[in-house]
Amino acid sequence: MRGTTAIVTGAARGIGLAATRLFLAEGRRVAMIDRDADELMKVADGMEGVLPIICDVSQPDQVDAMVARVIDEMGRIDALVNNAGVAAFEPIGKTDFETWRTVMETNLDGVFLCSQAAIPHMAKQGGAIVNIASISGLRASTLRVAYGTSKAAVIQLTKQQAVELGEVGIRANCVAPGPVATKLAIAVHSPEIRAAYYKAMPLNRYGTEEEIAQVIVFLCSDKASFVTGQVVAADGGFEAAGVGLAALREE
Repeated sequence: MRGTTAIVTGAARGIGLAATRLFLAEGRRVAMIDRDADELMKVADGMEGVLPIICDVSQPDQVDAMVARVIDEMGRIDALVNNAGVAAFEPIGKTDFETWRTVMETNLDGVFLCSQAAIPHMAKQGGAIVNIASISGLRASTLRVAYGTSKAAVIQLTKQQAVELGEVGIRANCVAPGPVATKLAIAVHSPEIRAAYYKAMPLNRYGTEEEIAQVIVFLCSDKASFVTGQVVAADGGFEAAGVGLAALREE
């Protein structure tokens, strides 16, 4: 994959940063996209082969300018990882419309806008789109009406992309992470919540950012050249386990 270019949104931290590092390790150049200017520039400093671009993926004009700059400075786009996302955890009755729109604008509109802007350039030589959804897009859970709905829509958008773009050599797949040991998760998940997740997951642990990034990079590689329209739940078996009773498992 040397000489090829990947765009990674939400690249300043977490899964996006982990994916960036793996892409670089296999010889790709990476356009690192994030709206957190300070954090983006800090992590990009000293990294060879990256182009950090400050961009809010929910804003069409910023997305168009971002893609134009990638083409101007890197010449091509071979992979697009739509990872940027925000979360809001409120009951349905307490989720106001402003919160709903904020989540949808980044999580869903951002995927649509970045893909639409990149597709004409990717079609010149083919490539791969990987959209990051969530296990919350596959199975409903409390307090996730906006977040879960946005991620379910990303899954359907991925399938639409796969069906429409295959003829021009663009593959589209989706990764749905389960609980991941990010700094944010560790900070907001109480010991009780973590214990409950462990009991619900066959692998009995959270995933790591690099484990999710490995799936992303694989789907962007030639090793996945016949894989498109798929949703990979990188979740330790969480989705497969459904709502099985922890008490029965303990028996």
